[in-house]
Amino acid sequence: MNKKLFWLFTLLFVTAGTFADAQQPKKVPRIGFLSAGAGPRNKDIRVTATDPRLEGFRQGLRELRYVEGQNIALEIRWGEGKTDHLSQLAAELVRLKMDVIVTDGDRATRAAKQATTTIPIVMGSDADPVESGLVASLARPGGNITGLTNLLSGLSGKRLEVLKEAIAGISRVGVIWNPESPPSAAGFKEAQIAAKALGLQLQSLEMRGPDDFEGAFQAAAKGRAGALTVLSDAVMFSHRTRILEVAAKYKLPTMHTQSLWVETGGLMSYGTYFPDLFRRAATYMDKILKGAKPADLPVEQPMKFELVINLKTAKALGLTISPNVLARADKVIK
Repeated sequence: MNKKLFWLFTLLFVTAGTFADAQQPKKVPRIGFLSAGAGPRNKDIRVTATDPRLEGFRQGLRELRYVEGQNIALEIRWGEGKTDHLSQLAAELVRLKMDVIVTDGDRATRAAKQATTTIPIVMGSDADPVESGLVASLARPGGNITGLTNLLSGLSGKRLEVLKEAIAGISRVGVIWNPESPPSAAGFKEAQIAAKALGLQLQSLEMRGPDDFEGAFQAAAKGRAGALTVLSDAVMFSHRTRILEVAAKYKLPTMHTQSLWVETGGLMSYGTYFPDLFRRAATYMDKILKGAKPADLPVEQPMKFELVINLKTAKALGLTISPNVLARADKVIK
């Protein structure tokens, strides 16, 4: 009888323990999303929908069966192009004890790196993480950072090539760039090399902030630039509506690094398809939550590129885009 009671009590104890474990709420991972740019409702960019990069990340989460508010929690912070503000936001995410921080842009990654050496950081988009010292190498990043590079500066030559083919008769191109941004500076150097091979003259137009917008376009107009290529950084991207208004004022066609500029009124863009980068960033996050170390996850390069043309802008400028270029476009805004 005592033996039967012993096994009965043992069974009850195990069952109670199992029930108690089942009742314990599972820890919901907390993910920080830190962007150097402006949020989707920033008044300067006239966007009221979701940000394409953030939506790309959310798409990746859905594909991996993460549901916000149920088995994942997001803390989203926008730097609005202000470096000091970005550092404060990164520190805030660290204080909130994120499990992973996903960054948008090299400034955001740098701010996150300065704020923590222990919380894993996933770069959703970075121009050259090796050159900027964020990772040791693409194959073995080391430290607490991994993710994706966007080749932002590495396509400057291709953009000049497309621009020359798209608009007949162009011989002089202005390059808007920020000398304080390493990716922008690297892109300008590449553009200089490519221009020689393409037989183009380049005009350097430095733009560090909003106070430089008007002067840069005035200089381009005086220098008789046939078109401009804009090597965007976080500051320019946050103020793209204003920049494009000034470009329209001086009737200057513009080539850009990504499609959001064209959707806002720029003439054309050629570059990485950013939503796809951030969709893939969700996979990195998932691997880290399951135990992988950022140091052991190789940094990936873009797999998807796009050429986007705004025919409404071309018409307003009185331009005819080459049929060959139009035929190659991934998206045409009419």
